[in-house]
Amino acid sequence: MNVTIKDVARVAKVSVATVSRALNGHDNVTEAVRAAVLKAANDLRYTPHAAARSLSSKRTNTIGVVLPDLYGEFFSELVRGIDQVAREHGKYLLVSSYHGHPEEQGAALRAMRGRVDGLLVMSPYVHESGFLTENLSSSLPVVLINTHLPDSGYLSLRIDNYGAAVQMVRHLVSHGHKRIAFITGPEDNFDARERLRGYRDALAELLPGTKEWVIPGDFGESSGHEAGVAIAKAKVRPDAVFAANDMMALGCLFALNQASIRVPEDIALAGFDDIPLARYVYPPLTTMRVNISDLGARALRALLDAGSESANDNSPIIPKLIERASSGGDARSSERGDSS
Repeated sequence: MNVTIKDVARVAKVSVATVSRALNGHDNVTEAVRAAVLKAANDLRYTPHAAARSLSSKRTNTIGVVLPDLYGEFFSELVRGIDQVAREHGKYLLVSSYHGHPEEQGAALRAMRGRVDGLLVMSPYVHESGFLTENLSSSLPVVLINTHLPDSGYLSLRIDNYGAAVQMVRHLVSHGHKRIAFITGPEDNFDARERLRGYRDALAELLPGTKEWVIPGDFGESSGHEAGVAIAKAKVRPDAVFAANDMMALGCLFALNQASIRVPEDIALAGFDDIPLARYVYPPLTTMRVNISDLGARALRALLDAGSESANDNSPIIPKLIERASSGGDARSSERGDSS
C-alpha cells in the first residue's frame, strides 16, 4: 500500500498543509509539531513524489553534513573541500558530529530533516543499511562518504583502504624491514578494519611465516603515543611501524623521540592519509596520500549532480604512496610524490 501525505497527517493529527510545511522546512511550524510529523513520516516509511528528491527546488540552499567527529586535520580538510564547493554553488552547510555513538548519529540525521536539501554522511561505524533507512528522510538525496553499505541504494564515495595498506607494507619490505608492527584504528571502524586486513594479507604474502605485530589504537594521537611508549619499552623492537592513520603515527613519533629512538635509523615509521602536518614533522612522514579535501569536494559535487550519470561513479579513490624520510628513504628525496 502506498503511504500518502494524508496518512502522515492522520497519524500526526495535523493538517496536510502542516505536514507539507514541516517536511519542507518552513519556519511557521513549531518544533513539537515538526517532530511529530517527522516521526509519523518515519514510522509510516512515507516517500514523497520522486520529484521532491531533487535539489532543483533549492528550498533551503543548505546541505547537511554528518560526520563521526570534527576534531583533527582529517575532518577539517574534509569540511574544507565540502565548503569550497558549497560556496561555489551558493550553498550553506549544517554540520554535525556524533563522536562514534550510533544513537547520536541517528538523532543528528533525524534533526536534519526539513532543514537541508541534501545530506553528506560519513558513517564508518554503520554496517547495516537498515540503520540509515530508519534515520534518513526518504525525501532527501544522500551521498555516503567512506561508509560500507553494499546494495543500500545510496551513492557512496570510498577509499581503497585495503589496497593502500598492501602497498605500504610492500614499500616497507622493499626497504629491508621484516618485523613490521601495525597500530590499528577502532575495531568497529570499517576503514580501520580494511587497513588491518591489507597489512595482514601483505605480510602473509611478502614475509610468509612472519608473525604479525598488531598494537591497538583508536585513530587519536594519544593512542599512537601509547603504542610508541610500548614499542620503546619492548625487549625486541620492530624494524618498522605502520600506523593506520597519520595522527597515530605522529603520536608514535613523539614517543620514540622521547625515548631517544631514532627514526628511521632505529625504527622506520609510516602513516596513512597525508594530513598537512605530515610533511612538516621531523623526519617528514611517509604515508598513503588521500586527497582529503578533494574527497569532500567530490562528495558534494556528486550530491549536487544527483540523478546524473556522472554522479553514479562508485569507483574507489586510490591513495598514493608518498615516500618521505621516516621510512628509511633518501632524505634528499623525502618529498618524492608531493608535487602531484
